[in-house]
Amino acid sequence: MSAVAFVGLGNMGAPMAANLVTAGHRVTGFDLVPDALAKAAETGVHAAGSADEAVADAELVITMLPSGRHLLTAYNGVDAEGNGPGGTGLLAAARPGTLFVDCSTVDVADARTANAAAVAAGHRAVDAPVSGGVVGATAATLTFMVGAEAADFTDVEQVLSSMGRKVVHCGGPGGGQAAKICNNMVLGASMIAVSEAFVLGERLGLTHQALYDVVSTASGQCWSLTTNCPVPGPVPTSPANRDYKPGFAASLMAKDLGLAANALRDTGVEAQIGLHAARIYTAFAEELDAERDFSAIVNAIRERSGKPDEASGDAS
Repeated sequence: MSAVAFVGLGNMGAPMAANLVTAGHRVTGFDLVPDALAKAAETGVHAAGSADEAVADAELVITMLPSGRHLLTAYNGVDAEGNGPGGTGLLAAARPGTLFVDCSTVDVADARTANAAAVAAGHRAVDAPVSGGVVGATAATLTFMVGAEAADFTDVEQVLSSMGRKVVHCGGPGGGQAAKICNNMVLGASMIAVSEAFVLGERLGLTHQALYDVVSTASGQCWSLTTNCPVPGPVPTSPANRDYKPGFAASLMAKDLGLAANALRDTGVEAQIGLHAARIYTAFAEELDAERDFSAIVNAIRERSGKPDEASGDAS
């Protein structure tokens, strides 16, 4: 059993922390949202009064936060401009030699900055972003992409396995974030392509089921179709059957594709599809309901295409 602190108990963090409790770890958690902290406590997480308090006696600290700015502020107590929630910051509050594991999705540069700050403070650190969404977090079937020194990866692998089905060592610090943004660039682009195909199929008179039955067993098969199908019916567990309740929110996809776009520009990679996918999701998140599942992009495609006489090919 490990003494684990978990900071950030939102839609992803809460079920991840609960799975650690189930695996026999002693988990102390904190979230700025009181309701989130209270719900986590119902699953066996010990509620701390502050983030600093949560990490004080931990052997391992897991963070699941919205952005690199939030991560660096949590680590240091203040942001680059000297603003923050107060307290000493997680790095100062933790015991020397604590292993910090960040499961947020942040810029590669921010991941490396956070790692360097932790090491400078006398700790160890890895970046371990996840793939699998809320469903994977709840079922403990996440994939962890880990950027770490070899010894640190060995020490963290078993704990991460309590929350996921696959843990992959992607190289040194920042390697996990690099793998995550590459993966989500593929995911975002493929969801756009799948959604466009369904809208085209509607116009050509295909039912959603017929198109799904073909593509799911042919060369167009992909996760965006077979697990997160953007239309209701063919995959009963997809968000499309729950009025696009996420899942993985469109705002988060826009954020992740923005990180990928930054990396593409920084490295000089000529990736037109990745950059275009980032623009499409940014516009979608700004113009429509950003908190719907990212598969709701299919509705935006229909809107841009017009709505001729319910040419749905019967979407159900």
